[in-house]
Amino acid sequence: MFIFQICTFAHSHIHKAFAHLHIRTFAHSLPMTYELQHTDGSARAGLITTDHGQIHTPIFMPVGTLGSVKGVHLREIKDDINAEIILGNTYHLYLRPGLDILERAGGLHKFNGFDRPMLTDSGGFQVFSLSGIRKLSEEGCEFRSHIDGSKHFFSPERVMDIERTIGADIMMAFDECPPGTADYAYARKSLDLTHGWMKRCWKRFHETEPKYGYKQALFPIVQGCVYKDLRQESAKFMSDFGAEGYAIGGLAVGEPAEKMYEMIEVVNDILPTDRPRYLMGVGTPVNILEGIERGVDMFDCVMPTRNGRNACLFTAEGIINMRNAKWADCFEPVDPMAHCFADVQYTKAYLHHLFKAKELLAMQIASIHNLSFYLWLVREARKQILANNFGSWKREMVVKLSRKL
Repeated sequence: MFIFQICTFAHSHIHKAFAHLHIRTFAHSLPMTYELQHTDGSARAGLITTDHGQIHTPIFMPVGTLGSVKGVHLREIKDDINAEIILGNTYHLYLRPGLDILERAGGLHKFNGFDRPMLTDSGGFQVFSLSGIRKLSEEGCEFRSHIDGSKHFFSPERVMDIERTIGADIMMAFDECPPGTADYAYARKSLDLTHGWMKRCWKRFHETEPKYGYKQALFPIVQGCVYKDLRQESAKFMSDFGAEGYAIGGLAVGEPAEKMYEMIEVVNDILPTDRPRYLMGVGTPVNILEGIERGVDMFDCVMPTRNGRNACLFTAEGIINMRNAKWADCFEPVDPMAHCFADVQYTKAYLHHLFKAKELLAMQIASIHNLSFYLWLVREARKQILANNFGSWKREMVVKLSRKL
């Protein structure tokens, strides 16, 4: 067993390594630890420990953009789906309910009642999605709210302060997410911007303290679009910060899947092996298994709930469209593998009926099922890694997961 514990460098060591960044350093207690428990090829099984609990990796993180996972009660998230960590989003939570409400509540954990680890995205991807109503500069990003058109400004420092107020266990650095089809010149300029913002995020993070009595970690985000040299440069640049973990951003945004897998390999060849790696916004069950095979530890995506609300179920045998007439008289359980109570409580015929009738319960059942399946998938992957059987199991699963039933 290989055990690595995240540790801070001595003040003099960091000062020497980052003298050119003019970064103030601190001897803080550790925000989180990571234990690499086993490897099977490049696939990894590990354990992240935060002040709100432990996270067994590889892990999938349900997306709770506005402080809630759409259509799913907190009790279901904890007791049925058994999510070990969920996401919130800085951009959306900043706009509503707003920082005053969140701070008065005691942070997002107190506001929504989730007492396990949480991670907040910095809002960089959401700002990227607002390309028609934003202006980028070295100072930061000016944008208009998608809600009422009001004008706002995010600087790296402002985003760090917002994430401190939200209070997630893991904070993400502010970055720019270029489209997957960006040309080299744009990707180069975007990467320079992201690197400059990262220096400022790091400085602000270490100038401030958590607000609610528990520690927070900051993950840098590796960018570089689909260009190998830019990805390598960014991975090396971000690794030098000695952060508690690292994210790989700017993938699954329009580039071919093969390019995404190539960039994951390029980046993970450089990122430290004793820190968790988080592939942002990915993806399908097949994408997740391919990421795990290439050394990724953490995943998030809206696909389980978004596709579920549109009658798409993911199963270990393939993909089901519950609106298809073939399910109208199928009285088998939703999923005989019984990843959650909904899988055996209801039949395919009943769920088909609910979708055809446009009942809200249909979207809830499908969302709970899909999230439970995603969590089963990463936990089963972990079991296979610990048993040194991940490669052969993954090859079989990819074939089945890709089928349409």
